[in-house]
Amino acid sequence: MRHPIRIAALVLGFVLPLAGVGAQQITRIAVVDLQKILLAYSTDSVALRDYEAKKAEIQQEINQQAADIKTLQGQKADADKARDAATSQRLDAEIAQRTDALRTFVRAKQDELDKAAAAIKSTDGFAQMMYKKIQDVAETDGYSLVLNLRSIDSVMSAVLWYSPMIDITDKVIAALVGTTAPQ
Repeated sequence: MRHPIRIAALVLGFVLPLAGVGAQQITRIAVVDLQKILLAYSTDSVALRDYEAKKAEIQQEINQQAADIKTLQGQKADADKARDAATSQRLDAEIAQRTDALRTFVRAKQDELDKAAAAIKSTDGFAQMMYKKIQDVAETDGYSLVLNLRSIDSVMSAVLWYSPMIDITDKVIAALVGTTAPQ
């Protein structure tokens, strides 16, 4: 009888510390307000501001095309209620055509934005410095993921709620203040 107790104690002695190690690995997330940083460094961030403006322009076009499709869907619903098969079929075809065109537009513009972002990261000294400072602050404070709090191109952001305790924007600005702008 003593052997099962010893074996159980031995197993628990190995398993419990390992369970504690796994429980300690918590992903910490931070947010940063890139808009606020860009405004603080408006003279140094021309390329980033141009990129944000281009994103806003593209988002506005996407929103307009999506609204047009939604209007057509409403018209199709009205035609369906009125049992107007010809109009419903015509609108259905137009909705499909415009939806495909919107998907193509979004893919093309996303590729364009991805290329522009890569170019900024590799050539714009301020952007490189800013991303490096974000990385430094995040690593120093133990964050493993940093999200952009809001974007200039939309009213809403991907971040629906956050605690101000995880906002590292002011720390990044302070870190940038201590750095001389690249030449």
